[in-house]
Amino acid sequence: MATPPVASVPPANPGLEGGPPAPPAPPGTDMTGICFRDQLWLNTYPLDRNLVFDYFALSPFYDWTCNNEQLRMRSIHPLDLSHLSKMAGIEYMLYEVMEPHLFVIRKQKRDGPEKVTPMLTYYVLDGSIYQAPQLCNVFAARVGRALYYISKAFTTAASKLEKIGYVDAENDSAALESKVAKETIDFKEVKRVDHILASLQRKLPPAPPPPPFPEGYVPPHTADAEKGPEGPQSGEPQAPSVDPIIDQGPAKRMKI
Repeated sequence: MATPPVASVPPANPGLEGGPPAPPAPPGTDMTGICFRDQLWLNTYPLDRNLVFDYFALSPFYDWTCNNEQLRMRSIHPLDLSHLSKMAGIEYMLYEVMEPHLFVIRKQKRDGPEKVTPMLTYYVLDGSIYQAPQLCNVFAARVGRALYYISKAFTTAASKLEKIGYVDAENDSAALESKVAKETIDFKEVKRVDHILASLQRKLPPAPPPPPFPEGYVPPHTADAEKGPEGPQSGEPQAPSVDPIIDQGPAKRMKI
C-alpha cells in the first residue's frame, strides 16, 4: 500500500546543516488590529532606551531586512545614528522616549545621510507594542463616527415630528363609513408645550397700549348712534370697531 507523501520539515537548527535560516516575511502595512506583549521578557529585562529595540525586534512588526538588523549582526547598537546615516534602505529610529512607559519607534526609508521618508510609526506603551494608525485612517474613522451620530440625531428628530399614532373608532352615525382615523393626543407633550409657552410669555414684556385715534376721527359706533332709528336696532350685535391705523390708511406724515 502506497504511503502518503510526507511534507519536508526543516531541521531544528539549520545552522548545523550548513544553510542559514530563512528570514521571516516582512510585516504588512496595516497591522493596527494586533498588539504584541512578551511578559517573560519584561520580567527578565528592564524596558529602557537601550533595550527597547531588542524587545521591539521580537514583535511581528519588525522587518528583518532593515539596516538595524545588519548592525545587530555586526555587534553594533542597532540605533547608532553614525552608522545608520551611512546606509540606505529601511531602518527604524527611536523617535520619542518617555521612560519607562512610552517609546515611539518610526519606520523610515533612508535615501541619503539627510534624506529620509517616514513610512510607519509604532509605539511601546507599558510593555505592549502597537502600530499607530495613519492620519487618513484617523480622519476617516472620526468622520464616519460623526456622520453616524448626526444621522442618528436626524432619525430621532424625524420620529418626534411624525404623528404619534392612530386609533380606529366605530362610527355609528354613518352607514358607509365604519371606522374613522383618529389622531392620538399625548397629554404629556401638550403639557410640556403649554409650560414652555407660559414661561416664554412671562419673560416677554407686557403689550403696549393701542395708539390713540387721529384728530377729528369719529368712531363708527358714535356715528351710528347719532343716526337714530335709521341705523340698526340696538338689540342686534354690532361689528367690532375698525382700527384707524390699519384699515383707514396710514397716518398723515409731518412735512419738513
